[in-house]
Amino acid sequence: MTGYIFRRLFLIIPTLFGIMLINFFLVQFVPGGPIEQIINDLQNNSSFLDNIGGGAEEVKTNSETNNYKGSKGLPEEFIKELESQFGFDKDPLERFFLMLKDYLLFDFGESYFRSISVIDLIIEKMPVSISLGLWSTLLAYLISIPLGIRKAVRDGSQFDNWTSSLIIIGYSIPAFLFAIFLLVLLAGGSYFKIFPIRGLVSNNFSDLSTFEQILDYFWHIALPVLASTISAFATLTLLTKNSFLDEIKKQYVITAKAKGLSENKVLYGHVFRNAMLIIIAGFPGIFISVFFGSSLIIETIFSLDGLGRMGFEAAVARDYPVVFGTLYIFGLLGLIVGILSDLMYVWIDPRIDFEVRGS
Repeated sequence: MTGYIFRRLFLIIPTLFGIMLINFFLVQFVPGGPIEQIINDLQNNSSFLDNIGGGAEEVKTNSETNNYKGSKGLPEEFIKELESQFGFDKDPLERFFLMLKDYLLFDFGESYFRSISVIDLIIEKMPVSISLGLWSTLLAYLISIPLGIRKAVRDGSQFDNWTSSLIIIGYSIPAFLFAIFLLVLLAGGSYFKIFPIRGLVSNNFSDLSTFEQILDYFWHIALPVLASTISAFATLTLLTKNSFLDEIKKQYVITAKAKGLSENKVLYGHVFRNAMLIIIAGFPGIFISVFFGSSLIIETIFSLDGLGRMGFEAAVARDYPVVFGTLYIFGLLGLIVGILSDLMYVWIDPRIDFEVRGS
């Protein structure tokens, strides 16, 4: 198992390299970089050109020689200074390897448009995304495990058939569409105004008592968690049902029933322990899939100030240090959690041997 772990750890390096390489060079072809956005903002300021200096002939010359679309009227020296400030005066390949060198030391630089380092931004936003992913995963387990067991016990019944139909419908609904439906229905969109439409806590949160703060927190996070849970809930329910069905058909269950043990004694005394192995071991993977898959959409729709929303806003603003910093963290976290999931399988069920499978 040690050799397998070392191989997986070693594979993190080329995998991360490939992720960063592809995304870095894709970004090079996306129009509207940070310099172009700054130029556009400055030129929308009517007083800027009056204060920047230079006569009509200089402006004419610079507008002819400048390669940036929309930079007419800006001195060439000013453009070069911007390029130097953002590091765009270097070759793309050189910038890529300099970025990787810094990222190996977890130095993600500073946001282009905020006076704060990227790592501080990530630490600031991380609790919101982790909170959303954790509660969504726990809710999915609390609903899916009892429902999956019930479906396995009553396999082929009307209950099994109509719940399967609901699960398929739930699985097919995109998270963003379900989130919009919840907003319209329960957050004052067109019908009921039961839950708040944005934020993780109320504006007067600090003035509330501890109990009121807990209630306020769950009141705000109820709809985002519900919207994030829907896809994980469907997958986990079917996984639970299939796992229990597989165990119920085994010989030791038939033997236990032949000895006169009750159905509940067989189900929860023997089947439950074995069937839950794969479900419990899959917790890290399900959490990370909810964390990655829902954070961007759900946080943006519900105005939650987490990593997903921050990454979306950074991409729109072409804040490349934030974009690549969050991408690096997400990629590294996903790869590490993949290894932890494998270790969980081995820890829960020692019969699993990845070394044998790998060889």
